[in-house]
Amino acid sequence: MTLIVCGLAEVPGLIAARAPSHVITLLDAASMIPTPDGLSPDRHLKLSVNDIAEPTEGLILPSDDLVRRLLAFGRTWDETAPMIVHCWAGISRSSASAFVLACDRNPSVDERAIALTMRQAAKHAYPNRRIVALADDVLGRRGRMVEAVEAMGDYEYSGVGVPFDFAVRY
Repeated sequence: MTLIVCGLAEVPGLIAARAPSHVITLLDAASMIPTPDGLSPDRHLKLSVNDIAEPTEGLILPSDDLVRRLLAFGRTWDETAPMIVHCWAGISRSSASAFVLACDRNPSVDERAIALTMRQAAKHAYPNRRIVALADDVLGRRGRMVEAVEAMGDYEYSGVGVPFDFAVRY
C-alpha cells in the first residue's frame, strides 16, 4: 500500500480524495492541527517537532522517543488504505518519516534502493537527517539508512513540496 507524503495545505484535499486510514502530522507545537473530521483520534499521530537536525534554543529537536512513537504507530497500519504523512511543506520531516516507515516494513531490502525510489518519486524530498539517524540506530541499521539518504544527492526545491505517493513494500 501507499504512503502519501505532503504538506499541510494538501491534507484536506487528499483526505477527501484518497480516504486514508491513518495520518501522521509532524509540525511545531504552535501549528499542530486537530484530528481531521472523519478520522478516529487513535489513527492520527501528532508529533510536535521542528524541522531541525541540531539543538536550537526554543525549538523541538527530533528525539529517540519521537522515532519510537512513529514506528509504533506505523506498525498499527494494516495497509488496506493509504496513510498520509505530512509536515509543513512535505519536504523534510514527512519524507524522513515515510523513509523510516518503509525501512521498518522492509528489513531485508537495501536502504539505498528505498531512498533512491523516494528520489525518483520526489525531486524535492530532503529527509530530515536527524530523524533518519535516530531511526537508523533504533532499527539497528548500522548507518545504512543515513548513507542511503545521503546517496539521494541534491534535491530540487522550488519553494513548495508536491504531494507524492511512496510505496511502503519492496
